[in-house]
Amino acid sequence: MGLIMGAIYGLVVGGLARIVYPGDQNMGLWRTMFLGLGGGFVAGLLGRLVGWYPPGQGAGIIASVLGAMLIIWLFRKKDSTTTM
Repeated sequence: MGLIMGAIYGLVVGGLARIVYPGDQNMGLWRTMFLGLGGGFVAGLLGRLVGWYPPGQGAGIIASVLGAMLIIWLFRKKDSTTTM
């Protein structure tokens, strides 16, 4: 059941990040799910490094969306530098 809830969480977070972030993110359902899961991981990691979250506590949905938006920004930045 935890795997299914993680997949749903990833879809929700990834979908929200794609809605909020301007521009077109050409990705399907699987990439959206992994974007959301990656956003939660990044937000939790950065939050623990700063001291906002104790070890073992996950990031909230807002922080996860911001983490997913950071991932989208990083991939767009990488794409814009390699196409010159």
